[in-house]
Amino acid sequence: MGIFSKLFGKKEATVGNVEDFALLTRVYFQSVIAVNLGVTNINFVPDVAQFKRLFKIPTQGGKLGLAEKSRSRKMLMADYGLDETFFKEIDSSVKKNCRTQNDVQSYLFLYQGFSNDLMMLMGNLMQWKLRLPGKKLLYAMTEKQVNEVLTKQAFKKDDVHKTAMNVRKYKERLGFSEKWMTDYVYHIVRLAKKEPKKKNKED
Repeated sequence: MGIFSKLFGKKEATVGNVEDFALLTRVYFQSVIAVNLGVTNINFVPDVAQFKRLFKIPTQGGKLGLAEKSRSRKMLMADYGLDETFFKEIDSSVKKNCRTQNDVQSYLFLYQGFSNDLMMLMGNLMQWKLRLPGKKLLYAMTEKQVNEVLTKQAFKKDDVHKTAMNVRKYKERLGFSEKWMTDYVYHIVRLAKKEPKKKNKED
């Protein structure tokens, strides 16, 4: 886990790219798991451990994950404009699927598969839409595309159809709403649009 050090280890580092968003989201997921299950071994939640060390976050009330959950949520809300419903759905998903510590690895594996398949699928389906100007228009198109992924009967390409079916299964298992998926995809797509410009300036 050297990525967090790269992102946040220097004062001049700025928050606002795909890696930041994905990692902060994972920190929130793992923090909720730690709090709900009373995890005491910090190595069990590696992203939380790195986040805690980098920001020197003291353990709150003797419970691992409590302060980290609050801090990551505040950062996600401040930097990406997410609202409380985004976090409530994560809380509900973790509560539903992680009843014991034995459930954690399979749950995180499930979420990673969901995230990977969803973004691969949206990348294929939204290629030309990445050039759309304006946040409102991009959000509307993301919303429409997510709805198609969840409701369209068939896709022209077999691999796209198969991945869409996988995403639907993941969604049901994890318990996320169409709105949650839209918000998640929108932020990653919007941030991905910015990155080539940043790289060009650096070059």
